[in-house]
Amino acid sequence: MLEGIRVVELATYIAAPAAAGILADWGADVIKVEPLHGDAIRGMLKNVSAANVEGNPIFDMDNRGKRGLAINLRTDKGAEAVKKLVASADIFITNVRPGGLMRAGLDWDTLKTENPRLIYASVTGYGLEGDEKDRPGFDMAAFWARSGVAALTAPKGTDPFPLRVGVGDHTTGLATVSGILGALYARERTGTGRLVETSLLRTGMYAIASDMAIQLRYGRVASTKSREMAVNALNNFFQCACGTWLCLLTRHSGDIFGPIAAAIGHPELADDARFATAKSRRTHAVELVRLLDAAFAEHDIAEWGRRLDAHDVVWAPVQTPAQVVNDPQAMAAGAFVDIPDGAGGTGRSVATPVRLPNADGSTEDRVRGPAPAIGAHTTEILAEIGYDAAAQAALKAAGAIS
Repeated sequence: MLEGIRVVELATYIAAPAAAGILADWGADVIKVEPLHGDAIRGMLKNVSAANVEGNPIFDMDNRGKRGLAINLRTDKGAEAVKKLVASADIFITNVRPGGLMRAGLDWDTLKTENPRLIYASVTGYGLEGDEKDRPGFDMAAFWARSGVAALTAPKGTDPFPLRVGVGDHTTGLATVSGILGALYARERTGTGRLVETSLLRTGMYAIASDMAIQLRYGRVASTKSREMAVNALNNFFQCACGTWLCLLTRHSGDIFGPIAAAIGHPELADDARFATAKSRRTHAVELVRLLDAAFAEHDIAEWGRRLDAHDVVWAPVQTPAQVVNDPQAMAAGAFVDIPDGAGGTGRSVATPVRLPNADGSTEDRVRGPAPAIGAHTTEILAEIGYDAAAQAALKAAGAIS
């Protein structure tokens, strides 16, 4: 779908590389620019895991199908080469802080004059304006803590807890892709590129936009309650006889409680005055949760699935990652892909969230190749932008490439 589009990624860790990784799966030629020692996330598992692990599936996930250029931007010749590369690009994606980009001559104001068709995607922690524009912002800090997501997610009275690896980053990556595609469409009409700006802070706020809209309108928002004190006791979690937890949800119109009462074998509860309205159910939430706890403890998840489906009740099992990777429906939805390892084998990983089926049954969204080793394509990429053997030797002598 994006064949013929060149993307230059000057970024580390996850959010910006995730955006470029989606574009790579969709057919773009993505060039990952790294320092000579590589993206810091290449060593993440070895730095945080006590186990002696092989490979790095976190890096492979977001960098598959890219070509790798390793270059020292702190040298004049290295910065000049990257600027020349960006001049050949359709899209430039970066999460380098604004001050560093300006020093290297890779800021938007400089590059837009040299490549007016360039789409420049900036991914930051806190945006490109304001006193904190140069503040480092990982997703647990900017997306999770600063945006309000962490405080809102933790049940009332409990301590804040950490975000899982890359949740805010991948959400921000998706936002970045949407902005890039909008800019690409606009360029088809105008011939001119533009700045696309995303931040972990703003994406985090958008992720809880429904609650944030309530906060802005009414000046307050309900906290997340424990199971027993839920605002709507029917939108809750219940443990089945097999030990699996079940997520139960209600619709917002029609008969709210009747189908659930029928599914658990107690249709008379739908007429119980304690549970007849949203207000009465909230008043008697503890009673209702205890009643439902007792009911769901009578059968395993498979039986409850059959009963709830028969009454068209919305539900889902609470699955572990180990269960998800063997979920037939996740497989049917195309949620997994195989990434070549560069040595003739493959490793299973996660697909991007958008499926693009072709008429012949294939999909446009697919892995195009392995994640690159550090500088795996440096020679060929430099040759494509006019650096012959002598020019590359000069770069090496200057310490720009290894």
